[in-house]
Amino acid sequence: MKKAAVLSILFVVMLLAVAVIAEAQQTKVPRIGYLDSSTSSRSAVLVDAFRQELSKLGWIEGKNIAVEHRFPEGNSERVSELAAELVRLKVDLIVVSGITAALAAKKATTTIPIVMTSVVDPVGAALVASLARPGGNVTGFSGLGAELNTKRLEILKDAVPKLARVGLLRPPGDSALTDLQLKERRPTAVALKLKLEEIKTQVDPKGLESAFQSAKQKQVGAIMPISTRSFSAERKRIVELAGKYRLPAIYYRKEFVDEGGLMFYGADSTDQYRLAAVYVDKILKGAKPADLPVQQATTFEFVINLKAAKQIGLTIPGRVLERANQVIK
Repeated sequence: MKKAAVLSILFVVMLLAVAVIAEAQQTKVPRIGYLDSSTSSRSAVLVDAFRQELSKLGWIEGKNIAVEHRFPEGNSERVSELAAELVRLKVDLIVVSGITAALAAKKATTTIPIVMTSVVDPVGAALVASLARPGGNVTGFSGLGAELNTKRLEILKDAVPKLARVGLLRPPGDSALTDLQLKERRPTAVALKLKLEEIKTQVDPKGLESAFQSAKQKQVGAIMPISTRSFSAERKRIVELAGKYRLPAIYYRKEFVDEGGLMFYGADSTDQYRLAAVYVDKILKGAKPADLPVQQATTFEFVINLKAAKQIGLTIPGRVLERANQVIK
């Protein structure tokens, strides 16, 4: 009898243990790592769009999902460190914004799913094998390269009367991606009867000042920085110099206009963050990043800052203003 009683007790304990484990598994809250190479304040609108779309899909932050937000707050050197920190936390998935964060996350893990946004040419950056078949642990949403560069030149031509020369700021070195961007612009420049002046610059205060001085000496009528991480990190200084030397400029990231820059044209980041939430939902429900194609941007933003235009004495034609999604007065 005693042996039977002990066995019965052990059986009950075992059942209770199984029930507890099962309940714990059922109530396990997925953890998302969120890595943005910008600052929390500048990314607030994008984070909110992502959160709202997750909510529509049934994922409520603090209830059935947890999000570990990480921002370098202006110190781009911390992005790799923050990516490694998210991996140590054993998050179930990492959402990244921009090429810097995407590369850092990819380097930190080859197993945790990564959903990227606002990355131009993820194939060229070796983040995915192809857009249709990413093939690894990274998928998400990409901007367009050549098409956007073409459009930015067209906008400059329309916005700046009698524009004849455009200065292309580029960092030193023989970057294949930078060379490709230059090559993409040349046919459009010829069609628009614009002369492109390539201006190499060290990406530091002294180098950038020298580059703008060179631009004025070459009598360029507007500036276009090549899309690079280094220029993004120095966007505030670049915007200040464009104002100081009274040079119209169009930028590849909206953050330049947030710093007081003249114009931005590019992919609608808010839309990409909403779509990123859809991919997060799919992956949390069992989909593999390798099977989710990288999607290219389909909606775009055109922002004009009239305060910056006034500062440099530029009157932007009404037909150009009518095309803008946002006009800052």
